[in-house]
Amino acid sequence: MVPVFQKTLVRAGEIRSFHVYQRTAAGWETSEQANHRVEQRQTHTDWHRVERDLSRFSREIAELRRQGWCDV
Repeated sequence: MVPVFQKTLVRAGEIRSFHVYQRTAAGWETSEQANHRVEQRQTHTDWHRVERDLSRFSREIAELRRQGWCDV
């Protein structure tokens, strides 16, 4: 899988990660992790759904930063 987007934030020993990978033949995989545990993982064949997940990730990352989370 080829990484398209990766962002990890930390705060007080907690970790949140957001990922988008291009799968070679099956589209894209988006995932969100909290403390190394997968909270959500989806496979998409339509780029517009990936864009929707990226928008959601951006909003969530902005909110986490407002709460004091820092980029790794």
